[in-house]
Amino acid sequence: MIQRIDAGNRMSEACIHAGVAYLAGQVPLTPGADIETQTREVLSEIDDLLAKCGSDKTRLLRAQIYLADIADFDGMNRAWDAWVAKGNAPARATVEARLANPDWKVEIVVTALV
Repeated sequence: MIQRIDAGNRMSEACIHAGVAYLAGQVPLTPGADIETQTREVLSEIDDLLAKCGSDKTRLLRAQIYLADIADFDGMNRAWDAWVAKGNAPARATVEARLANPDWKVEIVVTALV
């Protein structure tokens, strides 16, 4: 059985199957803000969505981080390092990618145990 969280016509914000939550890419609320602000916003959205799934950041398995400009890597990491649960860092990849909105600097996708 698959449980869909905040399902729409095009996508669900998350899907849960076999005790694993797969979150859709989360994007910032403030287009054009600096990378640390946008990253903090995305991580807060991830916290909220994980809670809806019955999970939290201590149960992260994997994170995929997309940066519009890899030069923002250090700033994104400052926000990430302040947020990630110590001793529970997930497997992670960070790549540069053109994002759907040119005012977004970061998009993050996570997978977590429920």
